[in-house]
Amino acid sequence: MGDVAKDLTAGTIGGAAQLICGHPFDTIKVKLQSQPTPAPGQPPKYAGAMDAVKQTLAAEGPRGLYKGMGAPLATVAAFNAVLFTVRGQMETLLRSHPGAPLTVNQQFVCGAGAGVAVSFLACPTELVKCRLQAQSALAGSGAATVAVKYGGPMDVAREVLRSEGGARGLFKGLFPTMAREVPGNAIMFGVYEAVKQLIAGGKDTSGLGRGSLIVAGGLAGASFWFLVYPTDVVKSVIQVDDYKNPKYSGSFDAFRKIKATEGFRGLYKGFGPAMARSVPANAACFLAYEMTRSALG
Repeated sequence: MGDVAKDLTAGTIGGAAQLICGHPFDTIKVKLQSQPTPAPGQPPKYAGAMDAVKQTLAAEGPRGLYKGMGAPLATVAAFNAVLFTVRGQMETLLRSHPGAPLTVNQQFVCGAGAGVAVSFLACPTELVKCRLQAQSALAGSGAATVAVKYGGPMDVAREVLRSEGGARGLFKGLFPTMAREVPGNAIMFGVYEAVKQLIAGGKDTSGLGRGSLIVAGGLAGASFWFLVYPTDVVKSVIQVDDYKNPKYSGSFDAFRKIKATEGFRGLYKGFGPAMARSVPANAACFLAYEMTRSALG
């Protein structure tokens, strides 16, 4: 079994584990990010993460926490194939000789390269997911974006292709997606390797147990979101913005308007659920990846 096929298989299983563990947290994050700004003197739709959970369960039941999961689940194989295969191929290029361990700095480079490639898959997938997750948060705000009640991922894709400029519409928010994925994956893979080497006491990390991999994966995921969270907020509001009557002219305009109306706090809406998700979800992803990769030889 070739290295590419092994990375594809292990990455797919890791991605599935990540989705199952983390999607409910992601749903709450997007709802908090995309809820409309309340009128002066009026409270926001959601008072916080726990309030968003309670309202979602009351209105939609437990299934509401998994809304929008179909899109990333359907593309998890392709997404993780690109992420882990590009990272693996870059590792091969940077190694001084076959099997040589890489430095932490080299893992940063590998992660950044994988981030560039995966952005082109992440952008349309995230757009579909965010539209489905946000429509209940935006309901009643007068936003035409949610005038159409999407029935599922394919319904979102069809509507965007039909009324938002064809295939180009699915790549709305590509710039902030890349601004998230490139530095985010650089820091994630760099921290993952750094923590593993720290626990192992050297560059040879092949003997680490499951507990060590869980710790390294959890910290790596947390570092991803800690670094790039404001760009994720910008990406989310851009992707759920009304196509015909846009509130934002672009990423920088969205950043300025959020900062002007809500302050820096507005750029961290949903930060709690994102961090709560990042640790168990990425711990599950890396553990599943490493175990599968090891089993495949």
